[in-house]
Amino acid sequence: MMLAVQPRRLLSRPKNLLLLGVFAATLYWLLLHGSGAPQTTRWFDGSSGPVQSPPKSDTDGNGPPLPPTEHGSNEQNQHPQAEAKTEEEKEKEEEEQREEDLRAQFDREYEALGREPGSDAVFGQTLNTLESTKRRSQTIDGHLKAAKDKIYFSHHRPYVYDPYPKYNEKTWLADRAKFVPCEGPSGATGEVMVFKGQPKGFPDPGFGSYNTLGMDGNLCYERETRLGIYGYQADNDTSTPSVDWDRVHWGQLQEKCAQKNKARYNMQGHSNPYLTSVYSRHNSSASGTDDFTESDLPHSESPLYNDIPKIDRRSLRRRRGVPEPPKSGKPKHLAGPEPRTALLLRTYTGKEYSENDKQVIRSLITELSLRTGGQYQVFLFVHVKDTAYAIWDDEETYQYVLQRSVPPEFRDIAVLWNDEATQTMYPKIDPKRATVHVSQWLSVQKFAQEFPEYDYIWNWEIDARVTGHNYDFVEKLAGFAKRQPRRGLWERNERYYIPSIHGDYDSEFRKEVERVSGKDTIWGPPKLPFVNPVGPKPPVANPEDDNYKWGVGEEADLITVAPIFNPINSSWISGNELWGFNDSTHATTDLPRRATIVTHSRVSKRLLDIMHVENLRGNHISSEMVTQTISLLHGLKAVYVPMPVFFDRPWKGQDLARWFNGGPKGESGGIGSAMGWGREARYRGCTWYYRANPPQRLYLNFMGWEDTNVGGKDWEEDHGRTCLPPMLLHPVKDIEPTESGYKSESNLPYS
Repeated sequence: MMLAVQPRRLLSRPKNLLLLGVFAATLYWLLLHGSGAPQTTRWFDGSSGPVQSPPKSDTDGNGPPLPPTEHGSNEQNQHPQAEAKTEEEKEKEEEEQREEDLRAQFDREYEALGREPGSDAVFGQTLNTLESTKRRSQTIDGHLKAAKDKIYFSHHRPYVYDPYPKYNEKTWLADRAKFVPCEGPSGATGEVMVFKGQPKGFPDPGFGSYNTLGMDGNLCYERETRLGIYGYQADNDTSTPSVDWDRVHWGQLQEKCAQKNKARYNMQGHSNPYLTSVYSRHNSSASGTDDFTESDLPHSESPLYNDIPKIDRRSLRRRRGVPEPPKSGKPKHLAGPEPRTALLLRTYTGKEYSENDKQVIRSLITELSLRTGGQYQVFLFVHVKDTAYAIWDDEETYQYVLQRSVPPEFRDIAVLWNDEATQTMYPKIDPKRATVHVSQWLSVQKFAQEFPEYDYIWNWEIDARVTGHNYDFVEKLAGFAKRQPRRGLWERNERYYIPSIHGDYDSEFRKEVERVSGKDTIWGPPKLPFVNPVGPKPPVANPEDDNYKWGVGEEADLITVAPIFNPINSSWISGNELWGFNDSTHATTDLPRRATIVTHSRVSKRLLDIMHVENLRGNHISSEMVTQTISLLHGLKAVYVPMPVFFDRPWKGQDLARWFNGGPKGESGGIGSAMGWGREARYRGCTWYYRANPPQRLYLNFMGWEDTNVGGKDWEEDHGRTCLPPMLLHPVKDIEPTESGYKSESNLPYS
């Protein structure tokens, strides 16, 4: 009980009250003016998460002592700092308000257009309103042949579509070896059918152009005539499939096809010529250490296959048979061998493969590989997410993961990989950054080092869909890129091409971009002391002296299907995700760089080889910025191909330019970029982005299933079957029959 009353006795004494008051005042003054380190604020540096701001001064006694100050002067010195901080906060609040106003403005315009004629015109277009003469292009007629049989679901007659070259004709054989036809799972490879024309109300693309690509957009694809030969059956069709797909071995079919046509190709390839030729040991690397030498590299990094028994245990190829040693040194540019392309269909363990997934994979293999005599080869590139599986140490474990993760018919085209393999390959990269989330291309680089026979590699998203013919689509992309001159190319690359206001791509658009760019143009790689470019030098000192000749006929090292934009000052969340590329006079963040949203693109072996070397030096850039930036730094040819992109609102061209080419000179990057944080909701109504609504809706309707009041059995009985022109859609996920009333939507946040 005495302990309970002691505080009251203490407070009852005046002397004790005075001491307590002095103590409280002293504590208050120390809290207000003490020299303890202030709490650090959180700031955003453009990387994947918040980090602490660096300390402003040395307060641990190691720095010079601060002069003593009076209480009053110390108090006076605090007011300007408080005012400066308040001003900074005001500017931040004003900027946030401007961004919020812009978002609200876009939402108002988007909603208003939703009430206009032409809104959602991209949906619900069917064979019933097909116009066979709408904007008919005559250049494609030679590829169309009327089908022998009529179809039961439309009065329109389909056509067999054959976009392949005239193999073995005199002009073909003039500089190529003979083409040998290949077989499919049941002998013949089948024929893709298409309808002439477009539905009456189908809109024009907002971005891109069929004519610019030399592609016939006046064709319409329907699900059964498009995918029937690959196993598609109507929901009420209970007949036995004509092919037992589980007994098909697509890998064997592709290998057999390539071997039949081996006279056309260099089947061995060439090792990486840049491993020891570009950077000397005395050339300082970005990490501040000496560069590697051949002896420093793991066995899988020194010129490949020089010592077959020493192939790294993490080799992607070791279970596909020992390859012949490739030729060493730089490849010779001969007219004879045709280039080959590997298509890496990116997937992962745990994925459930729908029937539509399987049909699409079969179509890619057949149309790109078997029909071309091995010009392409398709691989299922499987990321093993669970690191507990020791797939490199034990064959039984590898096969266990393979059989659990991949349908039987695709197991012999599957290549398993995990983050361990890429982290081991690049010892100078922080393992936390050498993961698929930040460094998607490391695995592709590893593939390129172990499969050197491929001149180009398509990094292909599993949730992308080509509604048209696969071969025709990718070849038209490559053909456009090959035709592009290098003069003004980087400036054209960073703008969405909007035909309704830009006019002809190769004349009006080209000239206008040069006019607004002025002298601010890229002509050859930037001069940096720590980068030795491997690309060709410009033939003349000034681009004005080149008559759009340099680069024409040159295959592109990089092909993207979205703009290659400048991320600096764009507010894009990954704009500062780069490491290395510096020296005593150049900061990493000062590096000139470019980016493209969505990594779906084609890259050359040359580009992958020099990317591999830069990573071995410790230089590293995140996934959506690395291929573009390395192309820029090394003077390689990069091309954004303006494929057709459609919108669910009837935007006018000038409004698309305002919202998507909003940079100071009409570019898509820089200040005000639509790819910036909080602005990506602008893409919600288009057919290509990583978060957009139309791709899923369009493809579900295409497959005959209901989405947002369109599609389904009853709807099609009244309106007909959906048909679509050739387009590339993304994202398209989990394509399965839907329930009545189903509505798809993107669940990813925009800000």
